[in-house]
Amino acid sequence: MHRNKVVSREDWFQAHKAHLAREKELTRFRERVAAERRELPWLKIRKDYVFETEQGPKNLAELFANRSQLIVYHFMMTPGLDHRCEGCSFLADHIDGANQHLRHHDVSLVVVARAPLAELLPYKQRMGWKFDWVWSYASDFNFDMQVSFTDKQIAAGDTTYNFETRPRTSKDLPGTSVFYKDENGDIFLTFTSRARGGEAQIGTYDYLDMTPKGRGENGAYQSLMDWVRLHDEYQDRQADKPSCCD
Repeated sequence: MHRNKVVSREDWFQAHKAHLAREKELTRFRERVAAERRELPWLKIRKDYVFETEQGPKNLAELFANRSQLIVYHFMMTPGLDHRCEGCSFLADHIDGANQHLRHHDVSLVVVARAPLAELLPYKQRMGWKFDWVWSYASDFNFDMQVSFTDKQIAAGDTTYNFETRPRTSKDLPGTSVFYKDENGDIFLTFTSRARGGEAQIGTYDYLDMTPKGRGENGAYQSLMDWVRLHDEYQDRQADKPSCCD
């Protein structure tokens, strides 16, 4: 491992004090971007999407659970496939801690996947997650949110994800969608985050970014696929892992 320059206490103090100005600049920039995000235009939802939940069928409005804001995490779990996405699972490991506070700040959070509850719930139990996980297979929800794609779309190369249309092979991709429900019951899509936008929900990265070795994503994939495993599989690390998404 490369070791940085070792200096006197005074030189260390001055170097870190100078760097703090950059950290503050980043904080202020993030605050400006967050404010701009809240001013983005909204899209009214006109379909009555229905989801299968542990309590039975619910529509999108019911997922708000009497709150005005709803965050949906789109988990990559294609019906019938045995693969469990390490990246989605890595993010999902961070949900329950935040959710203890979100529900007291007028925000509901649910995880959505196209795999049926018979596949979702055993995996949820295995991972020890508490968040609500629902099945969207019977509706166009995932497709309309542009995180899932039909065989026809994939064959034609007509797959739009993260505001970019290009050929893709994955039937399902990860992302976050945010909704608002007003006093009239109208629902609006207010923001979406796709691809690396999900890093903001992964607190582990903030810890790693403070360490000398950083994220250590220096392998074949130059991403979390180089090292992240399901949290109960770290003793069974494999040399080669396929990429979860293209």
